[in-house]
Amino acid sequence: MPNQLQAEIAIIGGSGLYEIQGFAETAVVDIDTPYGKPSDVITVGELFDVPVAFLPRHGRGHRINPSELPFRANIYALKTLGVKRIVSVSAVGSLQADYEPQHMVVPDQLIDRTRRRDSTFFEDGVVAHVSFADPFCPGVSTVIADGAAGQGIPTHQGATLVVMEGPAFSTRAESNMYRAWGGDIIGMTTLPEAKLAREAEMCYAVMAWVTDYDCWHPDHDDVTVEMVVDNLVANVANSRIILRHIMPELAALGPCDCQTALTNAIITDRRRISEAAYRRLHPIAGTHLDVPMNA
Repeated sequence: MPNQLQAEIAIIGGSGLYEIQGFAETAVVDIDTPYGKPSDVITVGELFDVPVAFLPRHGRGHRINPSELPFRANIYALKTLGVKRIVSVSAVGSLQADYEPQHMVVPDQLIDRTRRRDSTFFEDGVVAHVSFADPFCPGVSTVIADGAAGQGIPTHQGATLVVMEGPAFSTRAESNMYRAWGGDIIGMTTLPEAKLAREAEMCYAVMAWVTDYDCWHPDHDDVTVEMVVDNLVANVANSRIILRHIMPELAALGPCDCQTALTNAIITDRRRISEAAYRRLHPIAGTHLDVPMNA
């Protein structure tokens, strides 16, 4: 019988997605981590008979702004539940004319414009450098994109997501600069979430839902909360449909390079790692901490 407090797949719900219809709840888990509490309690259950953990990123009731999110606690808590793959649901603005509101985008690249966020587990005497050239899991990304297209939802696979600090929206100059850089969509929450998931050797991909055209488009109004909320309603409904349909495909995915990201990444001499650091990092790094450097 499966452990009710374990799930290999997690959904991190974005703006407006605080629960999922059809999700058979088996347990509600309140987890403490070395980095504090996650955004909210984590619900563990089944979706289409697949064990799933669900965490609302901003907390139920949308209580936490993007700069205040406990990213490390969120990823750490999911790792302790046995999660290997994460589907992140996010609201984004469009920086390209053909990425229209209520379209779904599955990005494959990132530009980091955040500046106030803790973005690594490896500090205080332990150093690791993970590869992040391709920040999203290709397997999970393909399942998401195929699932959306199969439901008749306009879908774009492969895009550059700019992650800004927030919580205010972009200036017009910034919006045009991001377009000149090659940005396709813009959001506030994928970083450092994606970096931390990679350090924790978890597959991670984003279901990004377009709500607006930021403020660059001459033929559309500048982004407002009212505009975002209007499109969120449709986007959240569609995300729930897709999530229900892709669970069996996600569960069937095999091993992935994301799940060995720490191999040879920790360069600190293991004899120099303190007991406190070892205890803190063991749920994230596991046996990698037991392998001597250069072994």
